[in-house]
Amino acid sequence: MDRNNIDWRGYIPAITTPFNDQDELDTKMLTTLLEWLHQEGMHGIVVAGTTGEWFSMSLKEKTLLYKTASHVLAGKMTLVAGCNAFTAKDVVTLAKLASDYKFDGILVTPPPYVKPSEREIYTFYQEINDAVNIPICIYNWPPGTGIDMPLPLLERICDLRNVVALKNSTGDSDKFLNDATALHEKVRVFGAPMNEYGIKLIQEKKSDGLMGAGAVLGHYQSAFFDELWQGNIEKALEYGAMDRRIMNDWFDVHYVAKFGSAQAIMKMALNLQGLPGGNPRRPILPLLDDEINIIRWSLEELGIL
Repeated sequence: MDRNNIDWRGYIPAITTPFNDQDELDTKMLTTLLEWLHQEGMHGIVVAGTTGEWFSMSLKEKTLLYKTASHVLAGKMTLVAGCNAFTAKDVVTLAKLASDYKFDGILVTPPPYVKPSEREIYTFYQEINDAVNIPICIYNWPPGTGIDMPLPLLERICDLRNVVALKNSTGDSDKFLNDATALHEKVRVFGAPMNEYGIKLIQEKKSDGLMGAGAVLGHYQSAFFDELWQGNIEKALEYGAMDRRIMNDWFDVHYVAKFGSAQAIMKMALNLQGLPGGNPRRPILPLLDDEINIIRWSLEELGIL
């Protein structure tokens, strides 16, 4: 299995998980959000990722999340299940659920917090690979794991049988380019920004798209890739500038929130548009009024509000 066994490309955002005022996963809100994402032309979605607050959901809730997403969108777009956990055994449990619910693949970071060695990271992915039969997207996420996986390690992991893609959220643009240059013939590489640099990467077939967070601008974000594929570079850059605007307003170069938390930011951006972002769940807290005003100002400047 390799990049040629899948058709993933374009904008495949990691979406929010809507919790209601009772702090419950709200499947009605979730269904509305999923239908809106389909209507807005997403090329796929990732559920239960970092933006989706995987770290505060129980196995029962993740099962319900997978089930609902599959019911609404299976066969309509690429579905990737975040299956992050501290142990390979727990990842495998989630991966088998994702497979049962007809997901197209899984997204997995190295174990967060513990900062395992390179040998331990490779063994972690090897054990997952050997226990599942579903395409795997490895996720290099330095702010969440404390590790920016070096290229030799990524190369070894990408040689595993079920590994087909890499979401590379390194904040080092030179490293991203070096990784993409070395790996793009083996796996699909996600992380190209919506600007001239990202267009160059895609045109050179060194990246296949972006698994960006939230999809809070709806079709304005997916349209970047639609226009690019049609050769409408200037129009693509217009849409890309909108995505870059919120990224620059709300996040630093390492994709870490400048205020509050990313999950609360994305949910509030949806809520302000009358969409079902819902509430964040502790330890993530709702934004303060001045933080909400930053989001409102960005969206007003873009003509979204």
